[in-house]
Amino acid sequence: MYFYTPFTIINIINKLRVNKIHNQLNNSIKIVVAFLSIVIVVSCSTKKDTFISRNFHSVTTKYNVLYNGNIAFQQGLDQLNSNYEDNYWEVLPIEPLKVDKLAIPGVTKDEDNSPEEFDKAEEKAVKAIQKHSMLILRRERNKQIDDAYLLLGKSRYYSKRFVPSLEAFNYVIINYPTANLINETRIWQSKTHIRLRNEEQAVENLKILLKDKKLNDEIKGRAYTALAMAYEASDSTDLVIKNLKKSIKVNFNEEQKARNLFILGQLYANKKVLDTSTIYFQKIINLKKAPYKYKIHAEIEKAKNVSTLEDKFAAKEALNKLINNPFNKEYLDALYYQLGKIDESVNTESAIKNYKMAIASSKQNNFQKELSFEAIGNIYFDKAQFVTAASYYDSILKITTDDTSKRVFRLKRKRNNLNEVILYEGIAKNNDSILSVTSMSKDEQEAYFNAHIEKLKAAQEKLQNKINTGSALAANNSNAQSTKGSWYFYNNQTVGYGEQEFKRVWGNRTLEDNWRLSDKSRLNMPGVPQKENAIASNAIPNSQKLELSYYLNKIPTTKQQIDSLKTDRDNAYYKLGIIYKEQFNETDLAKEKLEKLLTFVPDTSIELPAKYHLFKLYNQENNPKAEYLKNDILTNYANSNYAKIILNPNEALITDSINLAESEYSLLFYDYKDEKYNEVIVKSEEAIVKYEGDAIIPKLYLLKAYAIGKRDGILAFKQALDFVAINYPNTDEGKKALEVIETIKTKI
Repeated sequence: MYFYTPFTIINIINKLRVNKIHNQLNNSIKIVVAFLSIVIVVSCSTKKDTFISRNFHSVTTKYNVLYNGNIAFQQGLDQLNSNYEDNYWEVLPIEPLKVDKLAIPGVTKDEDNSPEEFDKAEEKAVKAIQKHSMLILRRERNKQIDDAYLLLGKSRYYSKRFVPSLEAFNYVIINYPTANLINETRIWQSKTHIRLRNEEQAVENLKILLKDKKLNDEIKGRAYTALAMAYEASDSTDLVIKNLKKSIKVNFNEEQKARNLFILGQLYANKKVLDTSTIYFQKIINLKKAPYKYKIHAEIEKAKNVSTLEDKFAAKEALNKLINNPFNKEYLDALYYQLGKIDESVNTESAIKNYKMAIASSKQNNFQKELSFEAIGNIYFDKAQFVTAASYYDSILKITTDDTSKRVFRLKRKRNNLNEVILYEGIAKNNDSILSVTSMSKDEQEAYFNAHIEKLKAAQEKLQNKINTGSALAANNSNAQSTKGSWYFYNNQTVGYGEQEFKRVWGNRTLEDNWRLSDKSRLNMPGVPQKENAIASNAIPNSQKLELSYYLNKIPTTKQQIDSLKTDRDNAYYKLGIIYKEQFNETDLAKEKLEKLLTFVPDTSIELPAKYHLFKLYNQENNPKAEYLKNDILTNYANSNYAKIILNPNEALITDSINLAESEYSLLFYDYKDEKYNEVIVKSEEAIVKYEGDAIIPKLYLLKAYAIGKRDGILAFKQALDFVAINYPNTDEGKKALEVIETIKTKI
């Protein structure tokens, strides 16, 4: 049995007394805290102007509601900036916010694709105002409410709701004239005026603000930038430059400063003041805290400004250094493109190579890809390789998302001009090939096609060897790859990337012979007409393509077939000669086609005009061949209009020619009214050849366009009108065609 000592008993009694006192004290504290809490809550009413109330609502607004609202606003702004894509081939907007339509009540507003974080920021600002505003005796006692209204206005601004945004800024300026952020609010108010197309008011407000000598550098920088925005909206370039220069003299925001410097460089480049432009781009490169996107594009812009061979060499060296930097992978398309631009004046083959590298490097930037396709197309166009040029222009029209831009519209017109070239070049090449085969002996034909069949067999054997090799590798590596998956064709990630890359380059292709050709009708087997070949490539088994009889049976043998091919071939050569002469001013190509036409001994209906056009071409060059052709026409075609024009190019004969052309046009017009559209098209083409050079030609083309429209529909009508508008823009017919085109656009 255990006994407590007297000392132990005394300690236990003391502890019991202390615990009792402690419990009583805790209960008292709890009662006091509860009482004080009730007092504070009651005294913190938004209707009572007390010290506790003011500070309670101010602290709660700042460190709770507005804190979360500002975080949401910054997140939305960061997301907006990351999603915004600048077009560096145009002068950048001072503020990176795309606004297509005004968000005015009653007017269709711009689609709101702004981040949701701005809605959250607006919600927090409204909550701060509704729950913590202390407007007592017409005076706001919570000093954070003006900040809440500013956040409200900015959130609406970036959501492109400019009218309610302006209301928020106006409220601050009217009701909180001594607020800490009043100057910043005035700048936002002016920016909103600019967005609402009220630039004059914005300029007036900002000028008043800038008269304050006590403004800090940040406010000055923002104000000058906003003033430049106002002048940008009113196309006052010199005033934009003036205010941007003032903005960069103060340190207020490194990113906006870099953007302002970049815009200054672009504006001076547009004014052809290249040295000054280069200076501003170099300032961006030297700016330590400038975003890298501005630095890399500043290097590209500097390369655009070079003119001397020495400067071009230095620019190429700088661009190649940037290309070799693995961190610049995102900018390779623009770097290669600019490298191609520099090479274009020196070495077109090197330029084409760099443009192709730019295309291959463009993963998402279709606009950059369009520029590269267009640059290659223009090189081939200048080389008079029109068919190749057209293929690159077609590539642009397949990927462009801006069909309404002037650049794409001009490109479409240029491409449409090439339609006839492509058509007649195809006919000439195809029929030449077929006629060359028909002129061979039986033994020569067999030898020709046997050689072609051997090539097909060799190609198939090579393909089969590749398949066999791949199968063997797959068998040898199957066990290892089942665990590691490192070999190319067993690595799902790599295979997926390969599939995506294949589709990017080739599109969706069916697994079949000649899969590289999206249009199998363009596949021309030797000696096989194009229409027949379409059947051969799609419906004829491979085994038949390796049989000699398949090709021999396709060779035209009747005189009617051969004469038809010859007539089409001769007409194609003649029309090519006229197109190259009249539309593209390619005199060498025109002479080449017309000279070759004459070696075919064509029909007189095109032989005579061919000789006349050759006479005119050689006469312009003072070439002796002109005299030979002149004598030929005067001797063998003495009664023709061409001979009369050569002998007597006077007013009377010209008048007779005009009267004759007008009479023929009138007959065609009556045929059009009688709905004989096919006849109108055929006869107008003949008349165009016959009266080439006369004033009646635009009328004939316009009438032909109307007949095409009646026969083939509105799209064909528009294409035919485009030809008239482009080639005869200063005539009444060209203007009429353009007018009708604009009407058609509203209906398509």
